[in-house]
Amino acid sequence: MALTGLEIYKQLPKKNCKECGQPTCLAFAMQLAAGKASLEACPYVSDAAKEFLGAASAPPIALVKIGTGEKELSIGNETVLFRHDKRFEHPTGIAIEVYDDMSAEEIAAKVDAINKLVFDRVGQIHEVDLVAVVNRSGDAGKFVEAVKAVQGATKYPLILISSDVNAMGQALEVAAAGKPLVYAATAENYEAMTELAKKYQVPLAVKGSNLNELAELVEKVTALGWKELVIDSGAREVAQALGDLTQIRRKALKEKFRPFGYPAIAFASNPENPLQEAIDAGVYIAKYAGIVVISSADPAVVLPLITLRLNIYTDPQKPIAVEAKIYEIGNPGPDAPVFITTNFSLTYFCVAGDVEASRVPAYVIPIDTDGISVLTAWAAGKYSPEKIAEDLKNLGIKDKINHNKIIIPGHVAVLSGKLAELSGFEVIVGPRESSGIPSFLKQRWN
Repeated sequence: MALTGLEIYKQLPKKNCKECGQPTCLAFAMQLAAGKASLEACPYVSDAAKEFLGAASAPPIALVKIGTGEKELSIGNETVLFRHDKRFEHPTGIAIEVYDDMSAEEIAAKVDAINKLVFDRVGQIHEVDLVAVVNRSGDAGKFVEAVKAVQGATKYPLILISSDVNAMGQALEVAAAGKPLVYAATAENYEAMTELAKKYQVPLAVKGSNLNELAELVEKVTALGWKELVIDSGAREVAQALGDLTQIRRKALKEKFRPFGYPAIAFASNPENPLQEAIDAGVYIAKYAGIVVISSADPAVVLPLITLRLNIYTDPQKPIAVEAKIYEIGNPGPDAPVFITTNFSLTYFCVAGDVEASRVPAYVIPIDTDGISVLTAWAAGKYSPEKIAEDLKNLGIKDKINHNKIIIPGHVAVLSGKLAELSGFEVIVGPRESSGIPSFLKQRWN
């Protein structure tokens, strides 16, 4: 049973040093009890206390890593039910299926399509995370050949999907170095599958036919000495799967129910209806799959999922920001206009996109406002004449232009007088919305 905050507090050094990030040891103890802090944050806790508090300080949902190197996927380690409570830690991994009964040419084409699923969203590169090789043929030899082919054609980690222990063992002889996820240990094969996972030191998925059986299976597998697990309730109908994923998360976080303290995997594969597949996968990304498996490599299916994932797993306390530097839109020369904005990514990309649409080459300078928008930054004192003047000087925009004009957003026209005084630039008040930039340039810039 989980310890209370007061029980944890009794084991802490009670220095109130604030080095853990909390104002007092009691506050830190309460964060530990809620699963929102790690015991490692306290530099003075004794070894005896660490041992005693180990279970209480462990994340309510374990961290599991799949793959190796730069494409390694981390899932789990979640501490909240709702993003606004703190943040979600690790975005849902998106896996795409490849089947071993496909021809060599079909496998190569499918993996090539998966490799090309790379998207630029607000200046960040996003992609899928895993390739799931499915033993659909039931033949161990075909499964191994498919694993070899996929492994040789992609850098993404693999999920090996087969209920045949023999086929899984042969596939792991080929692929274990890449640390694939083994799917899955069931009531019929959990002992043999667990031994394979232990032998090759790879993560193991545990699949039940319902939540009760899943909990029993997880306890049996952990009793065999393996805890690097991903769990699956076995539900495939979307309403039931959503209910199971929600119950797993609630039990793990609210009741510290250890058999459910692992990231979950969900299957949305629906080759007959890609649109429904995308809808179902979106449900599982929202609540609360650590991995979602789909069949389609169509960008029209995958991009909406990546966009949804980006929205859900963005830290609400840290807006997405671009680097504060001079951006050149359309190969500008010394006569080009200079637009001043903020480094909130959405603001910057709106301005940059509308400048590009105007077909007038220009410089865009996003001032570092800690990633917040123009009016918010102005109200917070982060988009002030002093700050803008300092950044313009440090960035050296005067070295790139032969005129003395800068354009600021219309919403902060009040800054123009002071900014002109501090910076030495002639300050032009631009449109309130970036959509007005093309007509503004046509009328005001020549």
